[in-house]
Amino acid sequence: MMERESLLSPAGAQSGPGPGSSNIPEYSVGAISSAIKRVLEGTFGRVRVRGEITEMKRYASGHVYLSLKDEGGKISGVIWRGNVSRLGMVPENGTEVIATGKISSYGERSNYQLIIDSMEFAGEGALLARIEALRIRLRDEGLFDQGRKKPIPFLPRCVGVVTSRSGAVLHDICTTISRRFPRNVLLWPVAVQGEGAARQIVHAVQAMSSLPSPPDVLIVARGGGSLEDLMAFNDEAVVRAVAACPLPVISAVGHETDTTLVDYAADRRAPTPTAAAEMAVPLRSELLADLAHRTARLSGGLAGILQRNGLRLQAVAARMPDLPGLLDTARMRLDDRAQRLELALPGFVMRARARLGQSGYHLPAVETVLGQRRSLVEAQAGRLQSGWERYLNGCQMRLLRTPLRMDSVQSRLNLQRARLEGVARHLDAVSPRAILKRGYVLVQDEAGRAVTSSRGLARGSRVQLSFDDGTRQARLDPEEAGTPGEDLSSEKTVFSPEAQTSQGELGL
Repeated sequence: MMERESLLSPAGAQSGPGPGSSNIPEYSVGAISSAIKRVLEGTFGRVRVRGEITEMKRYASGHVYLSLKDEGGKISGVIWRGNVSRLGMVPENGTEVIATGKISSYGERSNYQLIIDSMEFAGEGALLARIEALRIRLRDEGLFDQGRKKPIPFLPRCVGVVTSRSGAVLHDICTTISRRFPRNVLLWPVAVQGEGAARQIVHAVQAMSSLPSPPDVLIVARGGGSLEDLMAFNDEAVVRAVAACPLPVISAVGHETDTTLVDYAADRRAPTPTAAAEMAVPLRSELLADLAHRTARLSGGLAGILQRNGLRLQAVAARMPDLPGLLDTARMRLDDRAQRLELALPGFVMRARARLGQSGYHLPAVETVLGQRRSLVEAQAGRLQSGWERYLNGCQMRLLRTPLRMDSVQSRLNLQRARLEGVARHLDAVSPRAILKRGYVLVQDEAGRAVTSSRGLARGSRVQLSFDDGTRQARLDPEEAGTPGEDLSSEKTVFSPEAQTSQGELGL
């Protein structure tokens, strides 16, 4: 009680009777705020608070402001920039965590808050639920489909390893590869747990595939550990980097019972790092034994084939006839055919000569054949001459009838010409041109219409005068006709042409 009273009695507090006052102490605003802050920090010290993260905000300064809530209440919290990288996890809204820090107050806003310096998930249940939700989301995106898996090369030239430089994992992988089939091992050391581990793993996987001479297969491995220790391999960025890696990836995270999201995204999952190395390279002794076995089988099969072909060749050779005997028989047959040909040729010539002589007796005489042909030609010539004479007589008759038809055609032409001349004379009589030749003039307005009345055009209108030998332009009534005192009872129409010619102006 005395400590509490001493904390509540800061310097500057006034107590005791006074004019218009009571025995209740009097504080300034700053004094009471400082007193409350000392009470909170001195009473609670460091505390662990369990709750669900909500209202989390990251500011450009690097500080993180959030609230922790449960069924009973809510408390504000702040993570200073220097502690964000040492939290051990990435805070997210909706995650249930246990935050460790101290209680303090912020006098300017009259509220208290938890200054957090470390944070962890609130039990494995919350972690597993978060991992399962991420697994389902990535599975629905197709990152774990079997169609995306790439085959592991049979004998890689170089094996890439992404793991910690220290620890037994790298030693087990190198020892296994050296024992099974020595290959080059390219290590990219990373942190496998803690803050920044996921970022390093993502960078290592991406950098391995972009090297000038990348490895043929990539092993992402780490030793066993708790669920929190393996959280870097459940990070979404790491899973996406492994799924997008163009190199075949073998995951070997934890022991055989441990399963991370990287195992689903990798092309092959190994229960241990040693098993991953065994998947990456074959066993050299087994290859040599298999090669020797295959060589023996190949040699035996080849020997059997040669033996069977040799026996088959011997059987075929035994069934073939004697070649010298065949040649002797053919030679004898050729000699016999030559002898028979020598004997048969003179007889064939004699028989052919006899058939030719007999044919000569049956041929008709040349004079007889020529006489028959001459008779045929004379008969054809007579028929041709008679036909030609009939054709000439017909042409002569047609020529004699032609003048009669020409006379009738000429008479019809004369009749038509007379009719045409009569029509032409009639057209000339009614033609306007004939009237113009007698001294008349055709008057037209600017639109080309004929002017038949003086009242149809106003004074000063333009007209066109068409004579027999050409046209001229004129204007109506360019000036008043007559002088004072003259008789203007009769109306006159005066035309004044505007066009100037070499003879002067024309007035009608």
